Amino acid sequence: MKISVIQPDIVWENKSLNFQNLSSLITPLYNKTDIVILPEMFNTGFSMNPVNLSEPPDGETFEWMKSIAEKGNFGLCGSYTVKENLKFFNRWVFVSPEKAVLHYDKRHLFSMGGEDKLFSAGRSKLIFSFRGVKISPYICYDLRFPVWSRNTEGSDLIIYSANWPETRRNVWTTLLKARAIENQCYVAGSNRTGIDGAGIRYCGDSMIINPKGEIISSAENDGECSVASEISITELNSFRKKFPVINDADEFSIDL
Repeated sequence: MKISVIQPDIVWENKSLNFQNLSSLITPLYNKTDIVILPEMFNTGFSMNPVNLSEPPDGETFEWMKSIAEKGNFGLCGSYTVKENLKFFNRWVFVSPEKAVLHYDKRHLFSMGGEDKLFSAGRSKLIFSFRGVKISPYICYDLRFPVWSRNTEGSDLIIYSANWPETRRNVWTTLLKARAIENQCYVAGSNRTGIDGAGIRYCGDSMIINPKGEIISSAENDGECSVASEISITELNSFRKKFPVINDADEFSIDL
């Protein structure tokens, strides 16, 4: 499978401009990749304004994603603000030309930014297969919580869509590597760049990491770009067979 990660400079709370900009970054990937990964709140930036920016599950952002996925012949994913049953969710959505529609609601809401006061936390993980690859998605702050990210389901690829600030740049890289090593899987992290409407600067550093914790593809700088790499399930399974760390992992359950 070929993975492509988009690193945009998100225009604050302006969906139409973001759709235009993202389309220009994604169009060169049409028919050249299997999955395109967008950051957290890719259509607005990390805004705590869900009353004005949220959409129903089948709103304009979903329709845009569906159109792009069909034109490009790839799976497309990322998070945005959704309103459902009178609640707001930071929702990661996956769409594909095969008509698959899946979602994951952010479990760990960023309390220091007030996200927990405005949004409802997700209560379940998402594990799905796409073109022969088993995938688990998470959103930004989830990266700090290894128990929630624990690969008990045997996923081949873990995805983190994020808005990760420059001040915690080293944490981003360190934790992405850690999640790949401890879970013996590929990890892809999509992060934005630029400065948002709250004055926060973002580090970019979007990357793809192999199960040994080695960066196999990364953004060369903090500018807008796409990052791509092939991942091999054959090589992954061979590595797991030779060094089956997961077999010795502790058993646990999570109270939701």
